[in-house]
Amino acid sequence: MSKSGFVHSFETLGALDGPGVRFVVFLQGCPLRCAYCHNPDTWKTGGEGAKVYAAEELVAKIKRYKPYFGKEGGVTLSGGEPLLQGDFCAALISLLKEENIHTAIDTSGTAFHKEAVDRADLIILDIKHTGPDEYKKLTGYSIAPAIEFLEYCKATQKPLWIRQVILPGITDGREYIKSLAEHIKGLNIKKIELLPYHTLGVHKYEKLGIPYKLKDMPTPKQEEVESLYNFLKTQM
Repeated sequence: MSKSGFVHSFETLGALDGPGVRFVVFLQGCPLRCAYCHNPDTWKTGGEGAKVYAAEELVAKIKRYKPYFGKEGGVTLSGGEPLLQGDFCAALISLLKEENIHTAIDTSGTAFHKEAVDRADLIILDIKHTGPDEYKKLTGYSIAPAIEFLEYCKATQKPLWIRQVILPGITDGREYIKSLAEHIKGLNIKKIELLPYHTLGVHKYEKLGIPYKLKDMPTPKQEEVESLYNFLKTQM
């Protein structure tokens, strides 16, 4: 039986969400309410604001872009939290594998679906915070599922990209970077990205009538982020 999923939107020639040129599928629904999220329009579950696609229908659409993928590119399932629709992700990835298309899942680790995670070629794991209290303050959610997800990736040595948003006063200190290095120790890490906090999604909050919690937070300078990245390398 065909699996269907709630799709919020696409980016057809993405260059930031995985290796090479990617077709990025933003799935609808997320349990987190991250203070710095730039896609609050993907939060609601149940299909509101989304279009229903059968897995086969979506693969047919994706295949039209296959010539642009080259040797490294492929498809990234993002969101929202894509693993909230784990059955759909697993079915979609299986069909893409039949087409020899590389697959990645961009996840916070707050939802888990073994088949989808196992079948994907790469997991892009967004670290929100390493401490339980700060994690809860930033996301409104418990850190426990994300820790369990980390442990599964460690046990299976799943290829990972690690992402950490640098938030001034929260995740930009050397002590925090030390905790991040300890947090991701033992994982099969292919790449680490420290991403500077930005306000590109603030207009969405205004449109949706949602208060934006970090409106007074400055954007870190690129040289500061680079310095933290160099320090992180010394801790790995």
